Amino acid sequence: MTRTFLLRGMLVGIVAGLIVFAFARVVGEPQVERAIAFEAGMDQARGEAPEPEMVSRKLQRGFGLLTGTLVYGAAIGGLFGLVFAYAYGRSPVTDPRALAALLAAIGFVTIVLVPTLKYPANPPAVGNAETIGVRTGAYFLLIASSLAAMVLSMKAGRYLSRRYGAWNGYLLAAALYVVIVSAVSRWMPEIDEVPAGFPVTLMWKFRVASLEIQVVLWAALGLLFGWLTERDLNSSRTAA
Repeated sequence: MTRTFLLRGMLVGIVAGLIVFAFARVVGEPQVERAIAFEAGMDQARGEAPEPEMVSRKLQRGFGLLTGTLVYGAAIGGLFGLVFAYAYGRSPVTDPRALAALLAAIGFVTIVLVPTLKYPANPPAVGNAETIGVRTGAYFLLIASSLAAMVLSMKAGRYLSRRYGAWNGYLLAAALYVVIVSAVSRWMPEIDEVPAGFPVTLMWKFRVASLEIQVVLWAALGLLFGWLTERDLNSSRTAA
């Protein structure tokens, strides 16, 4: 079953990647183009020649974006399938569609939403090249901390639910997760490298679009995986 869930997760991730590609072309790429135009204007104002393109924008927003979304979708989907294989039969949620939706929501909050609240996505022209290592390290450290806090909170939730009831126990576990990630986020370094004069509305639209793209990915992953799993299980029961 683990192999089946892994392959199904990768397949669903590829389909989700195609959906994300189409969505990103419509919602995300216009903001990227505006940010690049702003960066070019800054270079021109400083009398600097624009940096030569290593890869053309046409290739970036076409084949490059498609490849990135497919690879990312397949990787996230494979991990999702493995987590589902572990949780199925061990979780109190027995319905495969409900479990898939729940895991997708947890994954989105843990891997995307919490790190984004501290380190939101930045468009081109924002961020110094000299600090890219620090920014990348801090971002992935926060993801790892969020995952660890979620695992700890879910284990605590099982214990607390037996002691105080399911509703109160998992509410306390959720509060524990919030406390842990809040404390870690306060300890993490602040990074603010927005250049003077950068349009606030462009920054907001880019960050909202980046978050929307992740919502589409995780929603498609959870809903499609749950539907396929339920259909497969129903077919197996009918055949038996």
